[in-house]
Amino acid sequence: MIAANGKLSDTVTYLEMTAKPARPAAPVPAAKLALMRAERCTPSFYRYLYDTVGEPWLWFERRLWSDETLSAFLARAEIEIFVLYAGGVPAGYFELERVPAGDTELCYFGLTPEFIGRGFGLWFLNAAIDTAWVGNPRRVWVHTCTFDHPRALGLYQKCGFRVYERRPVVFNDPRLTGALPRTLKHPLLPPLPP
Repeated sequence: MIAANGKLSDTVTYLEMTAKPARPAAPVPAAKLALMRAERCTPSFYRYLYDTVGEPWLWFERRLWSDETLSAFLARAEIEIFVLYAGGVPAGYFELERVPAGDTELCYFGLTPEFIGRGFGLWFLNAAIDTAWVGNPRRVWVHTCTFDHPRALGLYQKCGFRVYERRPVVFNDPRLTGALPRTLKHPLLPPLPP
């Protein structure tokens, strides 16, 4: 996974669905839940969500964006951010991009570390999929990678996504570039020397 030159190798898996899945409702987690769209999401709140949900899985690309770039992105009409609250606390979020050509991308999806393993994932992903299908897009697609949660790919497939492509990628270790903490632990990465 990590080379001597500070590069990481990864495999990105692309999945899609071309029809809204017909399925029974997933069991609702035993918690006081609210799923809300973050209208006019601020860069600071977005960074909180992105960092909290994504840091354990090496999400770093949006950390490199300036506040101006992020503000302009969040202001786009086709970008939608939805936040799951459990007992009034942010428990996860998903991001959709609705392209005029008819595709909806589930750009980001995940739970905060405190809510992983508590029965929220299946219900929350089904809610994200149902939201993505609003407006009857041509297809809904998502991508995941080796560094995402080990059950992510299986969960996407369980919810109706089908793999249509896999691509190998190589990128600079974000712990070495300063985009992520050097102390970040991930099961697929050896620790860096202090």
